[in-house]
Amino acid sequence: MDLNKPCISLVIGGTRSGKSKFGETLVSSYGKKILYVATSAVLDPEMSERVRRHKQDRPSDWITLETYRDFDQNLPPYGDKVEGIFVDCITLMITRLMMEKKDINWDDITQEELIKAEEDIHNEIDKLLISLKKIGKPSVLITNEVGCGIVPEHRMARDFRDIAGRINQKIAKDVMDVYWVVAGIPVKIKSSDSSTDSGKTIDVYGGV
Repeated sequence: MDLNKPCISLVIGGTRSGKSKFGETLVSSYGKKILYVATSAVLDPEMSERVRRHKQDRPSDWITLETYRDFDQNLPPYGDKVEGIFVDCITLMITRLMMEKKDINWDDITQEELIKAEEDIHNEIDKLLISLKKIGKPSVLITNEVGCGIVPEHRMARDFRDIAGRINQKIAKDVMDVYWVVAGIPVKIKSSDSSTDSGKTIDVYGGV
């Protein structure tokens, strides 16, 4: 099996940049039956309403899977049922993986604890990427660019920023295409096409 053949795209941008809208349009071009992998947790009524609206806006043919870990077990059952996979988002996945470590005091974390925690997160990312490649369906991953702001005041926020930045680099290096979305305008910054169109803006409806 050629694990590098399946097309996996990373869409990265800031909050409310239009990255998810573009990603949904991109994955829709692969077919009607899409697996929507939601990594968020519903923690309050506002988030619950947001999730409800997202579900309502999705095409009826899309299947929703709510998970943020153990993708080697959770994704394969859907492989033969869908034409594409959409993961929204990597950043919330990282957040939940950090927050589940109840034994860590993130404000007073040791270097050894931090290294181990990040290794665990990288392992879950590896499970995701390897599973997507084995399934072999075109996939789109959404993530936030968290490194363009000021240095966070709190230790946990700084560690989160650093971990998310390294994870984004890891994924961008591994996947075939990377899109950067700013103010609703997608720009392809890494292309699998040998006649690359990197650096060109991409219309959200598919034109270059």
